[in-house]
Amino acid sequence: MALVRSIAELDEVRRPLAVPAAPRIRRCTYRRLSRVSSGTESMYDVSCLYPDRRLPLPLGDMTSSMAICAECSAGHIFRPDED
Repeated sequence: MALVRSIAELDEVRRPLAVPAAPRIRRCTYRRLSRVSSGTESMYDVSCLYPDRRLPLPLGDMTSSMAICAECSAGHIFRPDED
């Protein structure tokens, strides 16, 4: 015997779960990621080594550094497979 279902119930069953997109940061040859453990969580600190790779410029965590790296005017430092 078939069970009767409403159309709204069928749509909920067929609809895939929405997965939020992960933030994307372009791969750079001068960016340095350092893993920092704070209690039970591990985070990453981001530093920029452009132009001479001697003195790192701290950019903050991954979230705050994305805006800075996206505005970078040195287009030649990004890896070629990113364009």
